[in-house]
Amino acid sequence: MKNLREADESPRKVPSHEITYCRLRDMILFGQLTPGQPVTIQGLTATLDAGMTPVREAIRKLTAEGALVLQGNRRVSVPQLMGSQIDELAFARLTIEPKLAHMAAKRLQQKDISELARIDADIDQAIGAGDVQRYLANNYRFHFTLYDRADAPILLSIAHSLWLRFGPSLRVVCGRYGTSNLPDRHGEALAAMRGGDAEGLARALENDIAQGIDQVRLSLGGAEI
Repeated sequence: MKNLREADESPRKVPSHEITYCRLRDMILFGQLTPGQPVTIQGLTATLDAGMTPVREAIRKLTAEGALVLQGNRRVSVPQLMGSQIDELAFARLTIEPKLAHMAAKRLQQKDISELARIDADIDQAIGAGDVQRYLANNYRFHFTLYDRADAPILLSIAHSLWLRFGPSLRVVCGRYGTSNLPDRHGEALAAMRGGDAEGLARALENDIAQGIDQVRLSLGGAEI
């Protein structure tokens, strides 16, 4: 029989409903579900290779987070952003994410900067190859690898929620205009990290976020910020 110490150190088995939630969340974040296009719950169970109960639980949670809306007839969809919603998301992202970057700057170690540089290299390759999903996944990875270093769990949770609402619309931009003009001010961010410049890092993230928001506005027919 294992002693208590060994039991505490054994890896935790991830529940099926948690796995299903993460997979559906990633489908939303990285553009596999198009805003406004309804999908059936039955179809999601097949796509996710999951049972009805964990899929329903994932949908319930993501609906509460504003990432999905119920359409009736056992269908759900990713909501389409309206102008006023973009205004709110712009304010929230431009307030919270530069703050997370500023906080993270004080905690970054060389290994963190090296990891972020590797992720940025993957982003550059994805942009060059026109690989939208790879760009979206690595762009998310870059931001949240940085934000994780801030040690600010409440702000981090809010940032995750904002990306769930905003990410699908950036996928629409990619679909219309390709990857050549996608937001990527990460070179400026990395230079600030290497120089220990917290203000510069926050400013680079603010510019990066604002560029993405401007592109979504233009794509959806609105005016620039």
